[in-house]
Amino acid sequence: MNSWDAGLAGLLVGTIGVSLLSNGLVLLCLLHSADIRRQAPALFTLNLTCGNLLCTVVNMPLTLAGVVAQRQPAGDRLCRLAAFLDTFLAANSMLSMAALSIDRWVAVVFPLSYRAKMRLRDAAFMVAYTWLHALTFPATALALSWLGFHQLYASCTLCSRRPEERLRFAVFTSAFHALSFLLSFIVLCFTYLKVLKVARFHCKRIDVITMQTLVLLVDIHPR
Repeated sequence: MNSWDAGLAGLLVGTIGVSLLSNGLVLLCLLHSADIRRQAPALFTLNLTCGNLLCTVVNMPLTLAGVVAQRQPAGDRLCRLAAFLDTFLAANSMLSMAALSIDRWVAVVFPLSYRAKMRLRDAAFMVAYTWLHALTFPATALALSWLGFHQLYASCTLCSRRPEERLRFAVFTSAFHALSFLLSFIVLCFTYLKVLKVARFHCKRIDVITMQTLVLLVDIHPR
């Protein structure tokens, strides 16, 4: 193992430790606070946290073993299962963050009707959709035998070893990244730009009110 692989292995170990600590703390907060659990964002946070923990416990150790050993770290069945989880959890995490951003957008832009627009039932429906959306791609890849050990990434993930399927595999991976990562990025940008617009509008109102108050105080101050 060269210095690059050793550094990558150390980075993975550090990432595993930080991920276990941070996501474990979030899970503890959710378990110990009934008030948080009654709110709709708790479902999105729980979905994201459990997915991150599962990825940390299953996928990251296998990737670490692949980096250290420079070969497939497990049997074919276990590697395909890890690749299935890796694809599903990556898409699910991105879609969960997009769902959280939609929730924050509704809370900021429609504060008076937020509870009516974002109920626990609505949040559960959005989480169910993220699961269904995220499961579509690994299920398709499993049916087409596009899951396995990728030598370049040293991990069990999407891969195709048949040259005649390169074009189909490229189209599939492009669709996967566009409908998971790019779509989530667009949603995040749209929602938080709307939140920023509302925040700036309220800041301007606060500045106007502050200036009017100062002028009034100057007018009534005894000379």
